[in-house]
Amino acid sequence: MGLKLMDASKKVAANIDEYIADFPDNVQSMLQEIRKTIHTAAPEATETIRYTMPTFKLNGKNLIFFAAFKNHIGFYPAPQDIESFKARLSAFKGSKGGVQFPLNRPIPADLVTDIVNFQVAEISKKR
Repeated sequence: MGLKLMDASKKVAANIDEYIADFPDNVQSMLQEIRKTIHTAAPEATETIRYTMPTFKLNGKNLIFFAAFKNHIGFYPAPQDIESFKARLSAFKGSKGGVQFPLNRPIPADLVTDIVNFQVAEISKKR
């Protein structure tokens, strides 16, 4: 996954604001953009920290995780993989369950929105 920017000896952030505050300004801006995009696409989702990462939950289920690393922002939809977006994600490094958005490129907000909308629909089907 890469090296986290946050010093491992620090305590785990209590909330997303605290998590974001530990990063340089340029990374904070990217994290805030992802956060805002998720909120816009899933306004009913709630914020928490799970597995030391900012996490959005919907209807008691994990929706999206994200985290900052040395060279990228990791974006991890849950509980589904992101195979449906394979073609659009081909420009990014990633795995079946996550994608890496490089710190030297803009966050693809439209793609993030579409993935969040897909995840919301998947969670809603399982209610």
